[in-house]
Amino acid sequence: QNKQPEENVLVSLVCRSNYEVISKGGVELITRNFGDYRFLPHKVFPSIESASLSKPKDSKVAATSSSSSGDQGGWDYVVVTTKALPDLTNDAKDISNLITRGRRGSCIVLIQNGVGVEEPHRLEFPENPIVSAVTVISAEQIRQGVVKQNRWTRISMGCFTDGGFNRLSSPSSPKTDVGLSDREISELRKVGDSKVNELVEFFRNGGVKDAEFYQEVPLQLVRWHKICINGSMNPSSVLSGGTGNSRMSLDPELRIHLKGVMEEIFKAIPLLFPGQSFDETKLASPERILKSTERNTEGKPSMLLDWENGRRMELEVILGNPVRIARSAGVELPRLQTLYSLLKMAQTRRQEDREKERVERSSKL
Repeated sequence: QNKQPEENVLVSLVCRSNYEVISKGGVELITRNFGDYRFLPHKVFPSIESASLSKPKDSKVAATSSSSSGDQGGWDYVVVTTKALPDLTNDAKDISNLITRGRRGSCIVLIQNGVGVEEPHRLEFPENPIVSAVTVISAEQIRQGVVKQNRWTRISMGCFTDGGFNRLSSPSSPKTDVGLSDREISELRKVGDSKVNELVEFFRNGGVKDAEFYQEVPLQLVRWHKICINGSMNPSSVLSGGTGNSRMSLDPELRIHLKGVMEEIFKAIPLLFPGQSFDETKLASPERILKSTERNTEGKPSMLLDWENGRRMELEVILGNPVRIARSAGVELPRLQTLYSLLKMAQTRRQEDREKERVERSSKL
């Protein structure tokens, strides 16, 4: 059942291969936490271009109920949930026609894995509020238009100006010099925080009780903490021949390996964020992560699903960026770097083999 209009929150979707199915019948959701139901979007578009040609003229038909861009028209929030593949595409360039620019324009919400995903958007949209979001959820599209949630619903959100790294004098500061003064950054942070609070309210009103507000730097720590999960389990699942997270966490040798990757990241955080560490009252220790993972017997890691379906994997944001950021600060992550180098070459070799097969087929025609 679609209750969005009653709450004055109108959500539209951009779909690709599943456009025909979702445009006709919405999204069927089979969930552990909320029961089974059907979500009917306000509008469904087959491409970003088509959505950009249908910008709302006021906030009454925008992507959310926020009035922040009502005087300019356009989408109040543009939520990016695609895989982050900076080696293939620039997401910020892709969505540029959707964005109403300026602090009172569209808020860009990045619900994506990895670290460093915000930088292209800040460079492209120096004055727009950006919300960085981290989810902990086991869910999958089991067929077109049907999404199954297996476990968890947590979403943690915080604004992004310059990542807050400069405030920590960290050597891992991203190159996001967009010519804003400290006063302008402070104003942008206030707008961003207000957007985060509004999004948290939307999610909680919709039943997601563990939607959380974070300040800018703590949210970046949450992103790095999720690397403990994604950076250990996703690549290991592929390299171990398609083993699920639960089985890996229960295997004695793989458990030692997974815990070693996680502990490597835990130890690096105070060096990358001076004076900071993971708050283990909110962010689980490696042992707690593994214990919780033992029960997740149904889900498959996203990287494994991509590998099995011949798609590009999120290697750069989950493995490559953390390795490079740490290395630039004089910190080595040897376990993570090993996983990165092996999977990157495996992906390269498979692409080379496919290209070779394509050439051979063409020569026979």
